[in-house]
Amino acid sequence: MTDRDSQADFPPPVQPNFKLVVPEGDDRTRRTCATCGFVDYVNPRIVVGTVVEDQGRILMCRRAIEPRRGYWTLPAGYLEEGESAEAGAAREAWEEARARLEVLGLLAVYSIPRISQVQLMYRGRLAQPGFAAGPESLEVALFGWDQIPWSDIAFPSVHWALAHYRRHQAGEPGPFSNPA
Repeated sequence: MTDRDSQADFPPPVQPNFKLVVPEGDDRTRRTCATCGFVDYVNPRIVVGTVVEDQGRILMCRRAIEPRRGYWTLPAGYLEEGESAEAGAAREAWEEARARLEVLGLLAVYSIPRISQVQLMYRGRLAQPGFAAGPESLEVALFGWDQIPWSDIAFPSVHWALAHYRRHQAGEPGPFSNPA
């Protein structure tokens, strides 16, 4: 028996016939299968990251990937299914900076609708000494506040998180959110 013979008894898979419609009971256009009615919900992605401080210096990564390759960022990335936000932040620090973290608490929540992201930024510190560039980083370094490469920061939310971290250090409790 060949693979072709074994497949002869089964109908070919049905390809979805998606159309943009407003499903019954909804208030916005969604991709919906005209054949079976399945609604393909597309929801914002959750990004988790950490402002990691070690002896008064901030851990930052120079991006090895697009977007913004070569620019500096905080260790952050997409939350995985089945993962807590804190565990995701710690995992991202390992993947990008080979840093083992102690996640201390939520610093800020940023809503960025134009790119369909919600970003959860945490405060953290190194749980073990040492760090190194992971596969998504060209280099990793600790910067004193006055040494941070401000003009080479990858994303506005990195600026926000650093400013909010500074405010937290000054005694403001947070968590913070998008600047005005």
